[in-house]
Amino acid sequence: MSRLNVSNLYNENEDGAPVVSGISTFSSPNYFVPPSGSTAERPQDPGEGMIRFNTDSGSLEYYRGTHWENIIVNNNNLGGGLNGIGTTASTQGTGTRAFIAGGLDPGTATRIDYITIDTFGMSQDFGDLTGPRQRAGAVASRTRGIIAGGYTGSGFDNQIQKITIASTGDATDTTGNLTQSKNRLHGCSNSTRGIFAWGNPSSDVIEYITISSDGNGVDFGDTSYAAEGGTSVASPVRAVFAGGHTPGSPVTERDGIQFVTISSTGNGQDFGTLSSSPLQPAGLSNSTRGIFAGGYDSPTALNTIEFVTIATTGNTTDFGDLTGTRFDMTGSSNQTRGVICGGSAPGLTGVIDSLEIASTGNAVDFGDMQKATMANATSSNGHGGL
Repeated sequence: MSRLNVSNLYNENEDGAPVVSGISTFSSPNYFVPPSGSTAERPQDPGEGMIRFNTDSGSLEYYRGTHWENIIVNNNNLGGGLNGIGTTASTQGTGTRAFIAGGLDPGTATRIDYITIDTFGMSQDFGDLTGPRQRAGAVASRTRGIIAGGYTGSGFDNQIQKITIASTGDATDTTGNLTQSKNRLHGCSNSTRGIFAWGNPSSDVIEYITISSDGNGVDFGDTSYAAEGGTSVASPVRAVFAGGHTPGSPVTERDGIQFVTISSTGNGQDFGTLSSSPLQPAGLSNSTRGIFAGGYDSPTALNTIEFVTIATTGNTTDFGDLTGTRFDMTGSSNQTRGVICGGSAPGLTGVIDSLEIASTGNAVDFGDMQKATMANATSSNGHGGL
């Protein structure tokens, strides 16, 4: 057996990195340290099969030829199946699970789908809501998902429904209700408290629920103006509301951003402004950065993506573009990846876009919903508020 002992090995022709060809075996009772760096430090021109440790996500990742994907460890608490590393589009996968509930089309109005955010692919069937819902609000802890309010097809509703995110099955009634019956509201949360704001009929009301219990919504405070059709993002400390419009003659289109401290109560405070005045944009976040994507700024559907740092205040910064113009879609996330699901392009679409929250750049294709859909409610068991 040949043996080579070296302290450093370099390729002097190019970038200092050696190339090992053929079948190579590394045998040691100790450990192997792979290359590491942040999401922003990924190679500019990656090759298929590259492996590195991402210091932002705290996990190994590999390049699949079109995108980077986490190498996932089974964790049933985060809603996974039993597939371990390298799941496919047709399997449950492991990692953070997002649920997408209800919709405008009769074929999706009662439907709940889910995706595993760590794994690119199509949505899977989860179960059904207690009845049809359009433009409801959703919040989640690491175990429970909440879908509240919405339009039933015949009127506005204030029912609060619940699901166990790591399983599948139909939603059940919590026996609790919001303080108002409305749709076009939006929700965000930390691990214990869910916040709902705005809504149609146009409202300035902010209310909260305790996610683990089955009680009614409780008054939190008011935003500085009534609005509907905006979106929201959260860190464990703050809830941030943005966009939408206020009906009237004429309609007042809103580019404002407001925030509250989730653990307290009180009125919304000014945060900054968006670059446009979008109706029905998508919102998602990790624990530090909030993302706003798409929407309808009359007379134009948008493809823009912009972001804020949630712990500060200020106007949004450009992030990139969606794969196409869309509005009336929903967003969710884990701590590294955001997903934007469905919407109108115009016309129903089942497209799911993906983006890496800590970086900037254009969204890429994640997969598709089982059915084209818009006007959903979405959250996950790994979003930025957790």
